[in-house]
Amino acid sequence: MSDVTEKIKQEVLRRCEKSKQKDGYDFWNEHIKYVVDDAVKLAKDYGADVEIVELGALLHDIAMPSEYGDREEHHIYGAEIAEELLTKLNYPKDRIEKVKKCILNHRSSRKSQRKTIEEQCVADADVIAHFDCIPSLFSLVYKEMNLSISDGAEYVKRKLERDYNKLSPRTKEKLKERYNKIMEVLFLAK
Repeated sequence: MSDVTEKIKQEVLRRCEKSKQKDGYDFWNEHIKYVVDDAVKLAKDYGADVEIVELGALLHDIAMPSEYGDREEHHIYGAEIAEELLTKLNYPKDRIEKVKKCILNHRSSRKSQRKTIEEQCVADADVIAHFDCIPSLFSLVYKEMNLSISDGAEYVKRKLERDYNKLSPRTKEKLKERYNKIMEVLFLAK
């Protein structure tokens, strides 16, 4: 991990802890750390620029614990925050632009054009993180959304199916066996 990456990680952790104390949701332990780990693994497997991917993963949701802007546009606000933080650390402008592209194009719900392998690694890792921390999905449906047991289970099942289908073909193939096992265990799929 580079010095810049370590400083960004500490800033993300600080913002996540502050947000957790305020509203109880732990962005770091329930999502971001999984995205970072998965993104770095994909970057190494796919020959991507690991530092760009790691910074993109660390900062992909930075607007949410920062409570900056509308949640639906967190990718746009996150890119702005990333530029500010990385500029203060004298990170090269051309590399800041690559990190920003990872943040802007990470959302699988948006039909973003991912033009680089680095952007794809961050986007795929954002999806894979849902498979890494399934309890947070159940917490969402039962605690936050107040769904019934069956409606909550159906919501999680549909979410995981949608997420899996949004992966790049290469990552989808890597995750296929794990996805099938998760669906079988959780939802008694045949």
